Formats: sequence, C-alpha cells, structure tokens
Amino acid sequence: MRKTLILFLWLVVCIPMEAQTSHRDSVLTKARYLKSIYRTDDAIESLASLLQPGVMDEAVLAELADCHFQNAAYEDASGTYFVLSSLNPGSILYKIRMMQSYYRLKAYPQSIQAGQAVLQQDSIPAVVSFVGDAFRQMDQADSALWYYRRALAMKPMNEAVVAKAVNILITKGDYDGAVAITEPLLAEDPDNTTIAPLKGLALYRKGDYEPAIDVFQRQEDIGNDSYSIHYYLGQSYWHTHVIYRAEKELEAAWQIDSSDVNLAYSIAGVKMDYHSEPYRPFQTEIKPWLDKAMKMVQPDPALMSRIHQQYGLGYQRMQDSWDKAIEHLKEAYRYNPANITHLLNIAYCYEKKKDNKQALQWYERYLKLARPGSQGYDFASKSIEYLKGEVFMEEQ
Repeated sequence: MRKTLILFLWLVVCIPMEAQTSHRDSVLTKARYLKSIYRTDDAIESLASLLQPGVMDEAVLAELADCHFQNAAYEDASGTYFVLSSLNPGSILYKIRMMQSYYRLKAYPQSIQAGQAVLQQDSIPAVVSFVGDAFRQMDQADSALWYYRRALAMKPMNEAVVAKAVNILITKGDYDGAVAITEPLLAEDPDNTTIAPLKGLALYRKGDYEPAIDVFQRQEDIGNDSYSIHYYLGQSYWHTHVIYRAEKELEAAWQIDSSDVNLAYSIAGVKMDYHSEPYRPFQTEIKPWLDKAMKMVQPDPALMSRIHQQYGLGYQRMQDSWDKAIEHLKEAYRYNPANITHLLNIAYCYEKKKDNKQALQWYERYLKLARPGSQGYDFASKSIEYLKGEVFMEEQ
C-alpha cells in the first residue's frame, strides 16, 4: 500500500514538473533560435509566455532583455537588465548592457552610474572609455578626459580614445597636451592617418606652422588626400609665406569640397597676398573667388567686412576703379565700424579720384578716432594739410 501511494504521488507531482521544465527549455530554445535569425518580436512573444507573476526566472529574463536590446527597445532592455542586476549583483554582463542601454537612451548619468558599478568589479578599458563618452556627451570635458587618460594608461594604442582625448584638448586650447597624448601611439605608428593629422592640427592651432607642415606634408606623401590635409597644409604654407604651395593646396581642398566660404575667402586672400610675386590681376584671378565667397556667406558681420575689404583693396590696387573700391570699403566699415583703417582707405580712394572735399571729410573722420602718433594718424594729418590747400585753391 505504501509503495502504491509513493508511486501515485510521483505520478501526480514529479511528472508534471518534468513536463513543465521540458516546456520551458523548449520555449527557450525556440526563442534563442528566433533571436538568432533576427525574429526578435516572435522571440519576445514566446518568452513572454513563460513569465509568471512573482516568479523571477533569470534565464528567461536574460533572453528577454537581450531581445529588447537587439530590437533597439532600450527602455525595456534597461528595465529588464536592472531587474537582472538585482537578481544577480555579481554579473558584469548585466551592468554593461544596462550601461549601454542607458547611453542609447541618452540617460547619461544612469549610464555613468552603471559603468562605474562595473569598474568597481573589473577595470575593463572599453568600459572606462564608455564612461568617458557619457561624460563627453554631458559636456563635462574634464571628467571625460580623466577617463580617457585612464583608458589609455591600460591600452595606449587605442586610436579611437586617443582621438577623443586630443579633440577635447584642442577644444580646451591645450595644444601641448594634445600633441603629448598622441606621442605614444605615433611612436609605434608614425603615419597613422587619424592621429597624425590631429597632431598636425594641434601644432597649427598653436602657431607652430613649420612642424605642422611636416606632419601634413607626410600625410599627403603617403596618399592621404583628404580635405583637411590639403586645407591645413595650405593654411600652414600661407602663414609661412610659401604662397605658391598655399595656393596649390587650398585649391586642391576646393576640388574635394567647395562648400566652405572660408576656403573661398582664403584662396582669394592667398592670391592677393603681398608676398605673392608678381601681383595677381584682381579682376580675373582674385575677384572670382571673392564672388564665390559672397554668394556662399552667411550674414556674419566680421566675415562680410573682410570680404568687402578684399574687394575694396583689390579695386584700389587696379588704380582705375576708385568708385567700386569706395563702395566696398564703405560696406566693410558698415559691417565692422571698429576697424577705422577702412576710413583711411576710403579717404585715400577719394583723394586719388580727385574728390578732395570728400577725401578731406573721410580723413577728418579717421583722425577723430585714430591714436595720435600712429603711422595712420600722421599720414592722415599730412593728407588733411595738403587737401585743405587744394580745396582752398578750388574755391578761388
């Protein structure tokens, strides 16, 4: 009788439990397969059938969280990984996935917190960098840089992290720091086409144009034909007065990208540079580039003033287009009245076209604002003295 009762209980209790376990495993296997072929919605539906109120099945929840993550449903994924982390606090994987999910939700403080929880268990370079990225997204550059430096101390050849750190340092104006952080990687890979140009940019921004030329020229020599290489190489040559090379590189940059108004303006400036020998004809070689810049320019007063100034000086150099020169110089002054040199140039143009009364008025306007003893002040004073005599003679 006793054996019969035991057998009955086994049939009533044990067999259903085995059947239930078999069903769970079957659904898990099916869900994993569906997930593997990117039918994540179907996998989620299958896994949901295994969820029971008050029952926390870690394996089922882990598959469900992974499906949400793969499906880019990061809010659901982060919530499920949070539950999993509570169930299994020692799991680094759950914390990493939670960190990634929060990051993609742009919930950066929560992403940082999850990442820091990982780092309390294991110093993983990728996680250190990830926390730095979250700080960078929050515009906390110093904190981001701290984590990037920590990541590089563990993995100095990480090109992506070096690039992020250098960009922060350049933005902060710490050009020496930017150059220094590139050195370990460049010592092993001197022609790296990501990091070497960033070093060149830091040197350029610092004003070390000769070393910048060395970096950018080497990149060009090894076949780096990018816009930034030609642009900054051209600008560096311009600063060192190697005008023909500056013009060549800036025009090469224009062939790659003709959407930058500053580039069009720079090409006009190079062609008009006083170091250029011989002087370029304004009408045919300089004015077309200023015209391009004028068509592209946004209403930025400082840039508009510089463009009109170049027009004005160009027409002034032609010696026979004084009215056009005056028109543009007045516009340059209108956009930037702080630059009183425009007044002096306007007065000079009026003087050259023999409009002595107008010239006198503009020289006097300049003199009221100019610094006594300066070269411009002395020039204007002498011109006024001369023109007063001319005007007197005209009125006799």
